[in-house]
Amino acid sequence: MSEKIIIYPISANPPTWGHADIMMRAATHFDKLLWVAATNPNKKYMFTAQERLEMMQAYVDYYKLKNVEICEHEGTIVRFAEEKGAQFLLRGLRNSSDYQMELELSVGNRGISKDIETICMFAKPHFATISSTLIRELAVLNERIDQYVMPSIAKNILRKLHGDKAIK
Repeated sequence: MSEKIIIYPISANPPTWGHADIMMRAATHFDKLLWVAATNPNKKYMFTAQERLEMMQAYVDYYKLKNVEICEHEGTIVRFAEEKGAQFLLRGLRNSSDYQMELELSVGNRGISKDIETICMFAKPHFATISSTLIRELAVLNERIDQYVMPSIAKNILRKLHGDKAIK
């Protein structure tokens, strides 16, 4: 029997506790999970690819997951999945707006490859309102974000944006 591989692409701008929770829960059901810092050329990123990968790795280390690999990709995620031998794409759902967007995305992905299935997991209720956008906006205002991201990541984000004036 072949190895069950799933790809979980996120913008990771920054990765949140909600992203990490879905990654951790999905990792228990698959032989290998590739957690991908996906780069969309139409998006503006606050963090470099290397910074995003380092933040994602901090969550993998926190959960002590041996079957999760961190990587980055720019381009069609379905083609990346084919290249890596993955059979599934993982998407997280927080609300009905996410559902509509993910439904449309999955239809487009099926048009590219009928062999790659999309699986959705619902966010836990206390993570359902967390978004990378909210975290970036709070961080720019030098507000506390450690309830939304790992505390060490929060410190690094605030230090990057505010240097010595970052809140303690």
